[in-house]
Amino acid sequence: MYKVFVNEKKLLISKHPEELEKKLAYENYTTLEIALDLLENTSLQELNVYGENLDEIWQEFQKLFRIIEAAGGLVNNPEGKILFIKRLGKWDLPKGKMEKGESREESAVREIEEETGLSDVELVKFINTTYHIYVERNGEKILKCTHWFEMNFDGEDTSTPQIEEGITEVAWKTTSEIEDEVFPSTFKNIKLIVKEFWDLKKS
Repeated sequence: MYKVFVNEKKLLISKHPEELEKKLAYENYTTLEIALDLLENTSLQELNVYGENLDEIWQEFQKLFRIIEAAGGLVNNPEGKILFIKRLGKWDLPKGKMEKGESREESAVREIEEETGLSDVELVKFINTTYHIYVERNGEKILKCTHWFEMNFDGEDTSTPQIEEGITEVAWKTTSEIEDEVFPSTFKNIKLIVKEFWDLKKS
């Protein structure tokens, strides 16, 4: 299944109906347009579009947007803390748009090093991809696909925020600090990927 965030509201695209506030059976791309309209223009917080052919629904969904791919990471240090950045008053994970010719892995490492000032970040493994939608100033709708990787860092802590990118703080956070400070002031897809990462660590 695919979880897409539309203005912090959840659109779930799945094979079978899920227990969400509202459900729509997929008929054609109009179903997707209706779903987006409901999430963008009503107080509805979550919606599920479901249908047998998940791949076909996802392909039709992607056609409604210009797709931007980004990559980033959850960087761990030897104390088990995770590296966060603060941008525009919200906690976030370091990430950024992929450049032409880059692999997801190369892009994730480059963006982390640029945004946090660290060097020699070690890539461990792919975690998952998150999706969110936003609208450009010219009205163009964007589907941003961010590929997340687990990373390790065990060098000299040279972390400094990349001010020109609107980043005001770089900080290592413990699990309890993430739950108490980061989660109340971050985006739902960031919360999602952190929790997914914790689940992977437990398994």
